[in-house]
Amino acid sequence: MALDTIHHLHEIAQRCLTGQPLEDNLARWLGGLLEGYLSHRFDSLEHAMGLTQDRGGVPWWLELAIRRRDAALRSLGRDFFGDAPVSVQAKRVQALAVRYAASSWRGDKLLDVLPARYLGTPHELLWQAFRSGARMPIGERQLRSILRPVDPSAHANDLVPKGATP
Repeated sequence: MALDTIHHLHEIAQRCLTGQPLEDNLARWLGGLLEGYLSHRFDSLEHAMGLTQDRGGVPWWLELAIRRRDAALRSLGRDFFGDAPVSVQAKRVQALAVRYAASSWRGDKLLDVLPARYLGTPHELLWQAFRSGARMPIGERQLRSILRPVDPSAHANDLVPKGATP
């Protein structure tokens, strides 16, 4: 997936929505993509932006949602259950997610912003995981895979810039 493209698009969207001018490099980048699409060099805007998927692959927007969900779940495991083995973390995260899905998420899914009462609590990260757009809750086995320690740089670009909406 072309994370740079997604970051550029979020930056452009935020600037357009707030009435800020585009930086020259972003304007040239977007202009080149649009010109390629309008001159029929590409059959879709997603193709022009390099966001097409391989046959049978995951669409870019779902891959981004999965990355956001997994980053929130990794933070939940690390921040609240970090002293426990991964298998125990997965059980605890899964139990919290199932409980959240059956109770709070029913009302929270209508909210566009994180409820202030969730700041600094497991519910903050659960809200982010559910809000990501990826499937939630997920099973323990998949959670163990997500929570298993890996090279920290492997997940450095999991999320869009702060302030961008999911």
